[in-house]
Order: sequence, then structure tokens, then C-alpha cells
Amino acid sequence: MLHRPTRRPQFFYTTAPLPCPYLAGRTERKIVTELSGAEAETLHDRLSRAGFRRSHNIAYSPVCPGCRACIPIRIVAGQFLPDRTQRKIIRANEDLTTAELPARASAEQFSLFQRYQGARHGDGDMAAMGFYDYRAMVEDTPITTGVVEFRDTNGRLVGACLTDWLSDGLSAVYSFFDPEANRRSLGTYAILWLVARARALGLPYVYLGYWVPESAKMAYKSRFRPSETLSGGVWRVLPDHGAAAIEAPALTSIEA
Repeated sequence: MLHRPTRRPQFFYTTAPLPCPYLAGRTERKIVTELSGAEAETLHDRLSRAGFRRSHNIAYSPVCPGCRACIPIRIVAGQFLPDRTQRKIIRANEDLTTAELPARASAEQFSLFQRYQGARHGDGDMAAMGFYDYRAMVEDTPITTGVVEFRDTNGRLVGACLTDWLSDGLSAVYSFFDPEANRRSLGTYAILWLVARARALGLPYVYLGYWVPESAKMAYKSRFRPSETLSGGVWRVLPDHGAAAIEAPALTSIEA
């Protein structure tokens, strides 16, 4: 008699209600599951395509009662054309050098992370994170993850993006940058770099997490076109609302 190997069941849990970090007066709840073992990479791939995000060794998705404000969004990398503003941002950062590094936290990264949190999210929970909290965020990962670093001509670290590598794309987990380098628009540039890198690797998508149209802080995610949003279990192209497509050069000029 043949004995089939038993597979550990995958359990999903619902978190307790908490204040929504994006929309005042609303309540947040998530469905979460652990990513572990030999199947973690495959499971994460499947859950990412289903609209889940990763934090440490947990995959999660919002299941807030009476609210569907968080919309999973991903950029179609192979068809992406930067608009005029995005092309300007690419030119403004042509002097930067980029390195793809293993998911290892450094004191230099943490110093930049602290300055970013203090300037942009001083009232948020992440502003209180110590180095060991930051290191856990970067290094506590059961899947293929790296840190993309951006440096200026003096070798100074000006931006970083914690990134997951999926079978069908790159996932921007968390990015932070020099809050004083406003002219560079480094948050947008990090996404543009990921799009260029996905194209170079032949990967179709860059996952941006959740687009929250009602939140000013999250509305920027819809500016990368074409993008797809997940609704009813189906990824659909986000309408351009009549905006004309602009001819643009390929993004391969962004240094890898």
C-alpha cells in the first residue's frame, strides 16, 4: 500500500479590530497566515496573486467589515510607459548608483530609516522602532527577499527598498529615503527602478500592495500605468479615465 506524505494544513486567522492606519474613524481587521517551511515560497506566490502582502513571516489581507477601500494593485511592467513627470524623475536620479543586496540590516540603513520616519510618519508606530525591530523587518523572511540601495555620487545612502522576488514579479515591501532630497522624488524613483528591473528579468509585474483612493498618502500608486487592480478575484486593467498614452523611451537606462 502506498502512503501519501501528509501535508501540514494551512491555517488562516482573523486579527482583532484596530484603528485603520489610512482612513480616520474606520476599523481595520486582517486575515493572516504563517509563511514557513519548504512551501513558503510557493504559498507566498499564490497569496500575492490573490491580493495578500507579506510582513516578516506572515501573509495578510484586509477583511475590514463594511469597507473595501484597500485595493490590491500591480504595475504591468512590460507595457509601462512613464509619463512626463516620471521621465523627469528618472533624469533627476541618473547620477545615483544602485545595488541589489541580501536582506541584511545595517546601521546605515537604520539611520536613514529613522530620519525618514521622523520626517514623514512621526506619529506612526514605525517611528518608535529600534534597530532590532528594523532588523527583524528586513531579515525575518522565509522567502527570497533583498534590499535595493540607492547612493549618490559621494557614496551616501539616500534611499532603500525592501523587495520580495516572486515568480511573476517584484513586490515592493517597504521603501524609505532621505526626506531632505525632495527634488529627487525617491519614493517614485524606487518604483520606476523596480519596473525597469522586472522588465530586465522578464517578470511581468511589480506589486505595490494596496491602493487606497480615499487616502492622500496612498493615492500615488495609481499614477503608474498600465496597472491592474484586483476585484472579485480577477485582476483588471485600471482605466485611464481618458488620459492619452505618451510615447516614452524604455526604462533600461536606469542603472541596475
